[in-house]
Amino acid sequence: MPEGHTIHRAARDQRPMLAGKVLSVASPQGRFHEGAAHLDGQMCLAVEAYGKHLIYQFKNHMALHIHLGLFGRFRTAKLPAAEPKGEVRVRIMSDTHVVDINGPNTCEVLDKAQLIALTKRIGPDVLRKDANPDLAFTRISKSKTSIGQLLMDQSVVGGIGNIYRTEILWRQGVHPLTPGNQITREVFDQLWADSVHLLEIGVKNNSIITVDGVKKSRSKYGERVNIFNKPICPTCDGEIQKFEIAKRRAFMCKTCQPSFSVSA
Repeated sequence: MPEGHTIHRAARDQRPMLAGKVLSVASPQGRFHEGAAHLDGQMCLAVEAYGKHLIYQFKNHMALHIHLGLFGRFRTAKLPAAEPKGEVRVRIMSDTHVVDINGPNTCEVLDKAQLIALTKRIGPDVLRKDANPDLAFTRISKSKTSIGQLLMDQSVVGGIGNIYRTEILWRQGVHPLTPGNQITREVFDQLWADSVHLLEIGVKNNSIITVDGVKKSRSKYGERVNIFNKPICPTCDGEIQKFEIAKRRAFMCKTCQPSFSVSA
């Protein structure tokens, strides 16, 4: 599933293509025909990311809400538009560009009240300038749930996925199973600051890069990580432990992230 940097990168790239323009909105696949009809011919006012959600706001007070899920993707191109590739749920076209959205987990039209309700359900997004980290710390400091699970809870913190969760906790020397109510404000501030730092790098490079001072790899996604799905810790040469948190795979170094031992 795309992490928050991917959605913010999409918003950044699509904004100049679509915002301030009257758009053609269609559903080549046919499954979003009714929703597209509400937006077709309307002016797009904004393209914004909230955590892992992308929102297109229109002048008629309606919004298109997209959550890519595991298999969704965006394709953008300059006009003239080619034939839709694959099962395109939504095709958005301005006078200069076309944006195709394939296979999103969520694709819906929201009115103003529904949009407000959605954004209120999303925790402070580390990449948004209007984010209030105090709200996240309040939730975390009152919870017995592990910090590893809380960071992945999009109602607590918006935008952090599994890879960033693993890497941020390792970089800050925090054991993933540490209960939220044992995370001090100082430690939380370090986690928040590193989250902002790393996801901003992700937006800039359109790839997850958590190793300091390196560029994108030549792999398909260009990722450069320290311990996620790695056998050995790059700092202490210790073995990386693999386990599960809330049915999601997790990784940690017991030397660099002490306390709260994990059973084998």
